[in-house]
This record gives sequence, C-alpha cells and structure tokens, in this order.
Amino acid sequence: MNSLSADAQRLRELTLLRRVKDRIDREYAQPLDVEALARGVAMSSGHLSRRFRAEYGESPYQYLMTRRIERAMTLLRRGDLSVTDVCFEVGCSSLGTFSTRFTELVGMPPSVYRDRASDAPAGLPACISKQITRPIRNREAVLPVRN
Repeated sequence: MNSLSADAQRLRELTLLRRVKDRIDREYAQPLDVEALARGVAMSSGHLSRRFRAEYGESPYQYLMTRRIERAMTLLRRGDLSVTDVCFEVGCSSLGTFSTRFTELVGMPPSVYRDRASDAPAGLPACISKQITRPIRNREAVLPVRN
C-alpha cells in the first residue's frame, strides 16, 4: 500500500510538472517567473525547480528561455522585425539578456542569425526549417573533430 501511494504521489507530481511545462509553452511571451509557475501548481519554487530539472533536464527558466529563443528564431527568419522588436515580442524585457541567451543557445548573435537566415534557401518547409534550426545548449552541441 505504501508503494501504491508513492506511485500515486509521483504520478500526481509528474502531472503538475507537465502542467507547468504546458503553461510555459503557451505563455512564453508573458512575464513568467519560477515563483509564479510554482504558485500555479501549489509547490515551492525550489521544489519545482529541482523536480523540473530532474524530469526535463533543465530548469523552468532555461526551458522558458529555450521556448523564447525558438520563437525568436522563427521571427528573425521572417525578416520583417528588428532584433529589438523580436526581443520584446517573445517576452524578454532586456535586449542584452536576450542577445546573450540567444548567442548561448544558437551559437551566434541574433543580428548575425537574421542576416544569415535571409540567405537561406527559399521554399524550405517550415516544419523542416524548425527542426534543423532548433536551438541546442552548448553542452549538447557536437564539437567538430580536429585532426
């Protein structure tokens, strides 16, 4: 019976973590912080951060920034908005923080990404473009082999 209640508790907690993840996916452009996310599922911010990282491999803040950068990449590829406009459109309030995080995840500053995206082949389906341009954290990037 104790095992059953432990399993039920874990399932409940996973459901709450999924709720947080879904909220970040939906509301990435809104001002979100870990405290607000934790309040939404009746957890402490510390517990939410630890459990979220354990289940998804990154903190809620890192996940939020990844979603924002993914959306920013799409907007920058479109080419009709400035980097500053994109920054605020995706919910970042600091151009400096946005540029730093963008560079960390994508490997180049947003202005360089925007310029290179305009040189990309036309007609590439959006689903393929999104898949091959998905940001990855530097620790996940494959380093080139040097001879």
